[in-house]
Amino acid sequence: MEAQSTALNYLPIIFQMLVALGFVGLTMTITHLAGPKRKTKDKLVAFESGIESIGNARQPFSIKYFLVAILFVLFDIEVIFMYPWAVNFRDFGVNGLLEMFVFMGTLLLGFIYIVKKKALDWE
Repeated sequence: MEAQSTALNYLPIIFQMLVALGFVGLTMTITHLAGPKRKTKDKLVAFESGIESIGNARQPFSIKYFLVAILFVLFDIEVIFMYPWAVNFRDFGVNGLLEMFVFMGTLLLGFIYIVKKKALDWE
């Protein structure tokens, strides 16, 4: 017969979480109260990698950068799924090979869709 887990078994985890949250809260409170509170013009200016801000940050710009980044992440994550398959290729046999062909076909259809929509064309 297996031992059943009770709420008492989770007590060390709950205690550790409470200690961690308490430490974070206490540290943030102490640094907020003990830290300097000098607000100068230079401190209130937006800072981005040591480059001074020029113009309004709310001006529109091309979404192509984000689109390419999202597509890269999408296809990169899908390629990561191929690694465990390649490691266990012999164990999967013909059925695993057919499933990978279906997966690769789905990837290819997605890529064809992206090319047809001209998502990667830069103007």
